[in-house]
Amino acid sequence: MKLLVFFISLFISNLLISQSVSNYIKEYKDLAIEEMFLYRIPASITLAQGILESGSGTSRLALESNNHFGIKCHADWKGPTILHDDDEKQECFRKYDNPAQSYRDHSIFLTERSRYAFLFGLRKTDYKGWAKGLQKAGYATSKTYSKKIIKIIKEYQLFNYDKKKINKRQKNEILQKNEIVQEAKEIEKNYTKFVHAKEGQTFDDIAEEFDVWLWEILKYNEVTEDRILLKDEKVYLKPKRNKGFISHHVFVEGETMYSISQLYGIKIKKLYKKNKMKIGEEPFVGQKLSLIKKVN
Repeated sequence: MKLLVFFISLFISNLLISQSVSNYIKEYKDLAIEEMFLYRIPASITLAQGILESGSGTSRLALESNNHFGIKCHADWKGPTILHDDDEKQECFRKYDNPAQSYRDHSIFLTERSRYAFLFGLRKTDYKGWAKGLQKAGYATSKTYSKKIIKIIKEYQLFNYDKKKINKRQKNEILQKNEIVQEAKEIEKNYTKFVHAKEGQTFDDIAEEFDVWLWEILKYNEVTEDRILLKDEKVYLKPKRNKGFISHHVFVEGETMYSISQLYGIKIKKLYKKNKMKIGEEPFVGQKLSLIKKVN
């Protein structure tokens, strides 16, 4: 009788866990797909890590600090924190206003740290390679971390989300949303890289407002001081990156290589180099420009 009760209890427990995971996937799959589009991290990996690290959103870190990926403070974190027992007692973890911020910070965390750079040479559908790579790079201390991630992906068929296509309307919505979120964070928390110029502003005005040297602003935006700023033009407060967050851009009439470099936050010399173009040369209408890899 006791044995029967044990197995019934075990069955119910597993059923509840499975339901909890399914609910988590339903709630956060679109967010994971959006991050995959912007940062090229497989949605299956993001979801599986979220499930494992947050206990499907039920852990203390997830409930009290919206931290779904167990990301610790590290020296570069300037935001709010929470203390939590992990490998050691009372370790410092990052705290977010909402889960979406945690998902975005997870993407930035992986893309901006050199030890994870090799992962972005893998296909988005290679979830096994990503899982093993995360363990190899030291994302977690568990020696079975990759096996746990792979098991979750297989059991809940999360690999299907890695194949999701995004249409033009969805792409534009994500890019607009991404830009609005980043701008708001810059103003509120000095968290990201750019602001939009107000009517009549100069580079000097922006440098003074955000406590950045003028020469830094000019360098980051690859311009000279006499360049006139347009209303709503994007102005970077930190260095642009060596690659974009999507694979390519189709050139349309009215654009320039500079406007594209500002749109995606890529250094213009890197943009020319990736596309094997001479400095000063402009693309033709309809040309597909590579933003991540160098064209063959």
